[in-house]
Amino acid sequence: MKLAAARLFPLTLMLALALLTFWLERAARVEETNPSLRRHDPDFIVENFRVVNYDPGGRVESSLTAQKMLHYPDDDSTELALPRMVETKRDKPRTDMSALRGTLSQDGEEVFLYDNVLLRREATDARSEVRIETSALHYVRSRSLVRSDREVRIIEDRREISGRGLEYDLDAERMALRERVRGRFEPAKRDP
Repeated sequence: MKLAAARLFPLTLMLALALLTFWLERAARVEETNPSLRRHDPDFIVENFRVVNYDPGGRVESSLTAQKMLHYPDDDSTELALPRMVETKRDKPRTDMSALRGTLSQDGEEVFLYDNVLLRREATDARSEVRIETSALHYVRSRSLVRSDREVRIIEDRREISGRGLEYDLDAERMALRERVRGRFEPAKRDP
């Protein structure tokens, strides 16, 4: 019996080494063919990123700039550092949005801004400047629509309104807050 076990041991060891070699070879092959599946590394980085969109007449309609843009191939995501979105449509007040960080949708039509988000709509002859402060903002370029599901603060002239859940149609210049709306209005100063 001892003699048979002594003869089988080298054979068992060789079989175990063959199986281990086969498994390691397969694992290495999967890793080589798709390394992006296991890591979240950018495939390209752009410093001083800028994209400009034009209207049919060739006039600048909107621009997106960022200090840095990183694209990740594993999930096809795009991250922005210090993004700034500016909409300058004809016959509409200029709207400027900025944040500490942001992301882009895969088709580039939607911009998501995060952390210290500030939206400024320029003053017009009829209306004063509007400032909106929040922690997150979603901008849909094709519809000129701004949304947020977070707390927002809207400051205009001597008015301040806060609430949660914003929808702002930039073209129609119409704004709606969804819940917990509070406001503070200061009366206009009268001349003596």
